[in-house]
Amino acid sequence: MGTQEQTEVASQSGTRLADSWVTIVWNDPVNLMSYVTRVFQEYFALPRSEAEARMREVHEQGRSVLSTGSREQMEVDVQAMHSYGLWATLQRSGE
Repeated sequence: MGTQEQTEVASQSGTRLADSWVTIVWNDPVNLMSYVTRVFQEYFALPRSEAEARMREVHEQGRSVLSTGSREQMEVDVQAMHSYGLWATLQRSGE
């Protein structure tokens, strides 16, 4: 691979990393754990065991990262979580 190609690949990789965002769902005192599990199953298409593990992470650690992707997609996911009555935010991946 030539220097120009290596630079382009590195540049593209950097762009992908810089463009990577996450949706974080936060613990709240309102929603039942069974409801949160169901939301994770329905919206994120998680198997029940994974949805329960993520719900426990939210409950015990205060938050869980539920999705990763472009900022635009994470904005959609955050808005969806809000429509379900869950507290969610987005941030750059790795922050």
